[in-house]
Amino acid sequence: MNATPLVLAVLDELLASAAPDERGALWHLAEQGRELDANLVRLPPGAGVGEHQEDALDVLLVVLSGGGILRTQGTGTLDLSPTTVLWLPRTSRRALEAGEDGLAYLTVHRRRPGLMIKPSAPAAATAPRAVTPPAATAPPAVAVPPTAYEGGEAPCMLDLVCPECGRLSADRAPRFCSACGEPFPER
Repeated sequence: MNATPLVLAVLDELLASAAPDERGALWHLAEQGRELDANLVRLPPGAGVGEHQEDALDVLLVVLSGGGILRTQGTGTLDLSPTTVLWLPRTSRRALEAGEDGLAYLTVHRRRPGLMIKPSAPAAATAPRAVTPPAATAPPAVAVPPTAYEGGEAPCMLDLVCPECGRLSADRAPRFCSACGEPFPER
C-alpha cells in the first residue's frame, strides 16, 4: 500500500460538474488498502432517504451545500445547513429530507469487511449423516488469497432506498417498491 497522502477529489468541482438532476453518490473513496469508506451524495430538492438504521457502523455526515432535515427517534428533527457536522451513532434510526435547494453531503465511516461465504456450522453429533457415494463428491474449492479481494461496501445505494418506506430494493433499477408499492423517482 502506498502510504503517501493523495488528493483524491475536489468536492466543489465534483458538485459543480454533476448534472443538475443527478442524485445519489457522485464520488466514493475507492483506494485499495483503505480502512475508511466515504461517499459524496447529492439529493435533489424534496428528495429523501427513508427511515433506516445502520447496526454496525457509526457514520460522520458533513453537509456541503443546500439544506434539509434529519429526522431521528431520539432528538426529533435536526436542521441541516452547510458546514453542519453530524454524528450518526450505530443503531440510531434516521431519515433525511432535502430542502428546497437540495442537499449535498459527505459521509465517512469505518470500512465494512467484504461479504464472505462461510461454511455452515458442523452438524451435531446426534444428527443423522447423509452418505454420499464417492463418485458424486464435488471437487475441492479453490482457495482465494486474502489480498485478492478488497471487500468493502458499494459506494452508495441511496437510489435503491424506497423514499416512502425506507426499504432497500434488490432490483438495480427499481420502478416500484416491492414492499409498499410506491413508485421510485425517475432517474
